[in-house]
Amino acid sequence: MSFNTFGHVFRMTTWGESHGPAIGATLDGCPPGIALSETDIQPWLDRRRPGQNRMMTQRREPDAVRILSGVFEGRTTGTPIQLFIENTDQRSKDYGEIAHAFRPGHADLTYHLKYGLRDYRGGGRSSARETASRVAAGGVARRVLAELLPDLRITGYMVRMGEKVIDRARFDMAEITRNPFWCPDPQAAAEWADYLDFIRGRDHNSVGAVVEVVASGVPAGLGAPLYGKLDADLAAAMMSINAVKGVEIGAGMAAAELTGRDNADEITGTQDGQPVFASNHAGGILGGISSGQDVVVRFAVKPTSSILSPRRSIREDGTALDLKTKGRHDPCVGIRAVPVGEAMMALVLADHLLLDRAQTGGVRGRIGEG
Repeated sequence: MSFNTFGHVFRMTTWGESHGPAIGATLDGCPPGIALSETDIQPWLDRRRPGQNRMMTQRREPDAVRILSGVFEGRTTGTPIQLFIENTDQRSKDYGEIAHAFRPGHADLTYHLKYGLRDYRGGGRSSARETASRVAAGGVARRVLAELLPDLRITGYMVRMGEKVIDRARFDMAEITRNPFWCPDPQAAAEWADYLDFIRGRDHNSVGAVVEVVASGVPAGLGAPLYGKLDADLAAAMMSINAVKGVEIGAGMAAAELTGRDNADEITGTQDGQPVFASNHAGGILGGISSGQDVVVRFAVKPTSSILSPRRSIREDGTALDLKTKGRHDPCVGIRAVPVGEAMMALVLADHLLLDRAQTGGVRGRIGEG
């Protein structure tokens, strides 16, 4: 039984470990005839690549992707696509002291309890290194979406770092790529830089984050009741990302604070045969099916478990110790989770688009006719 595969029709299987020779992904179910090369995938990997600035882990990985199968003369063949990324900058010696001890807040303990053994070098499969495979696969999904839904746009950004949040009144989409936090609020980004310098440098600590991913141009009709809901698959996709502890769609948890009048996304008319809404508390999904509005997902990323501050823990033999983790780690793993969230959004949307084509052939109910 395998638990390394995600998707229904457009299926991704990731493989490899943090300190193994390579990581990668196998994609099955990609339509034939899609133009695809490494240059279509590499820019997305470059966004996630470690060591780009002082706010990230200083592990230096080029994350150069190779396509080993499934593409002929620049186009997908409909057969499995194998993506390969070599690991080149492992420092396994940094993890010698935790070979027989468990980092608090990390998956070391549960991997040991489940399997009776674990790859302690960087966490093996539990490492955020695995997410490079997802981003590569998401690059392929984006090419599929570009062919089938050319107006679709997927944008991720951070809206919170620890106790600090953006001011949505200052939201500027152009700012997202101008700072290391993928932050749409330039004032918040400047504050976050000082905050993270303190957290990492003087406090020897780490901090969590909240990432928001928005897909605009999603057509109405993707998703299905009751066990094929688009929001259920999006929640599973985001929750599967390493270190994610919470996911919400649209208003999410804040919907519990609203009344029915406030929460209802009133329909004010139609435009080009599509409904026009006064608000989007539903996050673009009603009854598990996309409404045509922006699909909005947020997820919370916990603080990096590997920190230099000593924490109480135990060894495999049950004896106690104070443990601090050496090595190169992100002070806020949420930063590099932004392109990962975008990739998972692309994978889910590509999968549901192909599912819908198989079930309905694109047939849709009409408004304002007849």
